[in-house]
Amino acid sequence: MSKKTYQDTVIPLKEKLFRLAFSILQHPDEAEDVVQEILIKAWKNWEQWQKLDNPVAWCYKLTRNLSIDKKRSRHFKSGQEALPEDLRVAEPNPYQLAENRDTIIYIKELIAALPEQQRLVMHLRDIEELAYQEIAEMLDISLAQVKTSLFRARKSI
Repeated sequence: MSKKTYQDTVIPLKEKLFRLAFSILQHPDEAEDVVQEILIKAWKNWEQWQKLDNPVAWCYKLTRNLSIDKKRSRHFKSGQEALPEDLRVAEPNPYQLAENRDTIIYIKELIAALPEQQRLVMHLRDIEELAYQEIAEMLDISLAQVKTSLFRARKSI
């Protein structure tokens, strides 16, 4: 694979893969490690990667699986860290800061309370804006399960 092809095809996925990994791990350093592993695998397995029907779905699926494995591993660092600097939103005044913080904490609690499949489907659809079919392929579930999980997640929130 040429460097240009890699940069044009794989590198643009980096931030989306990071957000997915971060949504599972809640730890920026671990999420970066997962994304780095994905990028290396895509580089090393370029011949196979080009033959895939949906290489983007493959990257998401691999990111999800590696993130879950890392979370389950005994080496996973417990506890949540703050969002990386580039993901933070500017906060204009102390009142809005307090209101925003409370709202974000509440939303995170609601999302964290969702079953894993609902949480992932909601993230992939509402944050990453993927199509239902892509989500189904990524998570190895039926289209009906994607729609049902998303409906239930939104209803719970």
